[in-house]
Amino acid sequence: MADMTAKPNRGYRRWTPFWFLAPAVATLLLIGIYPTLFALITSFRRYNIARPREGFDFIGFDNYASVLTDSTFWASLGTTARFYVSVLPIQVMLGLAIALLLHKTGMGFLKALARVTLVVPLATTYAVVGLIGRLIFNRDFGVANQILNAIGVGGFDWLGSPRGAFTAIAIMDIWQWTPFCALIFLAGLSMVPGEIEEAARLETTSKWALLRYVQLPYLLPGLTALLILRSADVLKLFDMVFVMTRGGPGAATDLVSIYIQRVGFRIFDLGTASAQAILLLVLTILISRLYIRILYREVQ
Repeated sequence: MADMTAKPNRGYRRWTPFWFLAPAVATLLLIGIYPTLFALITSFRRYNIARPREGFDFIGFDNYASVLTDSTFWASLGTTARFYVSVLPIQVMLGLAIALLLHKTGMGFLKALARVTLVVPLATTYAVVGLIGRLIFNRDFGVANQILNAIGVGGFDWLGSPRGAFTAIAIMDIWQWTPFCALIFLAGLSMVPGEIEEAARLETTSKWALLRYVQLPYLLPGLTALLILRSADVLKLFDMVFVMTRGGPGAATDLVSIYIQRVGFRIFDLGTASAQAILLLVLTILISRLYIRILYREVQ
């Protein structure tokens, strides 16, 4: 009769963690690594899905050369940069202000309620945020114009004018991602030792000095991660803008992701679109490394 108390095979136990990790790794390879490798390979080839008979020929860096001389691509990248510098500082400052307010003592129930409330915009998908934005900034029955009419300013064609459309998508992005910034900063503030913070409050009444010398060192890791994540997110932002404006009116909200989608799936030039996407990936990596070098030297 077999001994039921025998220990499991050591080799089996050694491989058990890898079997549990295998589904996650396979999913990552399928939806993350494979598309990136496919885009990299396609960027060096002629690939127009509307003309499949032209083949999948290797053309070297011709796609990249066409991208570097494409004025529309650089114009859309400039629009993306303008959007980036418009929304990110506001999100960081508002998020920090909310986090500092919630960090105050004596706000137990209010802090818990606020944390739950802050999650709501983050749980809303980009497409839904775009639909909400279309309703809010509708010229005829939108809430934004109703508020303007109520205070006597008068309605405004938000989505029909270049400046109004750009402002509208910026407002919606700020609404969705300011809570994320607040939660990141709130987590960083919770890491500050209570005795050190209390001693600093007794030494100085300056809130700026407390933030600069006591709280900021604990906020830097979260701030670095926040800037990296938001930089990558803004550079690839598509759904919300596409639903709200489709890049219009004109080219007012023609972000680089909108332009890449147009080249790939309207002109059907996947080779050039892949080269544009790879260049955008390289730009994201460079920006991330810059933030790490400036703000969080300890990770180097």
